[in-house]
Amino acid sequence: MTLPLDMTLDELRDALAERLPAEAAFDGWSDAALAAAARSLGVPAERAALCFPDGAVQMIDAWFAAVDRQMEAALPQPSLAAMRIRARITALVWARITAVAPYREALRRALAILAQPQNIAAGTRLAWRAADAMWRLAGDRATGFTHYSKRLTLAGVYGSTLLAFLDDESEDHADTRAFLDRRIGDVMTFEKVKAQLRPDPERHFNVMRFLGRLRYPAR
Repeated sequence: MTLPLDMTLDELRDALAERLPAEAAFDGWSDAALAAAARSLGVPAERAALCFPDGAVQMIDAWFAAVDRQMEAALPQPSLAAMRIRARITALVWARITAVAPYREALRRALAILAQPQNIAAGTRLAWRAADAMWRLAGDRATGFTHYSKRLTLAGVYGSTLLAFLDDESEDHADTRAFLDRRIGDVMTFEKVKAQLRPDPERHFNVMRFLGRLRYPAR
């Protein structure tokens, strides 16, 4: 086992990411939270700061990456393979909720930071990364328009479920689970809609057109 002082910066970043949310619940995603997490590992605060030169957003990014790893560990491939696709996606979203559940205040603060105008791009990237990780673990191999549509839909479902969780005072987060069960149908609806569409072989997915529609949605 590598001792904290012997860790590479990447290893230390991962170790700190698992301890940061407990501190961020009290100190926010701040230098104080990072210093406290460093102390808990027995690492100088100055060395810990080297892991997150860009500050709060980078700390949040590292925590969400840790959530990715926890999700994958909680649902190994043999377990997922035995489920239908809807059950896989539901289980993967719920694994993420379970991972962040002990740190609700840290999550609230993290989402508030990502919602700031200067951090919208970073928040969008992290939502996409989470959705992509879930679909890949679920066994999705879609390409082109289907690949992007599935991830956009799931990112929306996951984001709205996180917001529902923040206000959920029910026992064992039952209200959040019911909300997720209702919304997960949105993910599955895409396949039904796709089956009704007649693909035009002369038209191919265009990244620039796609990004333009994101910026200027059709009314």
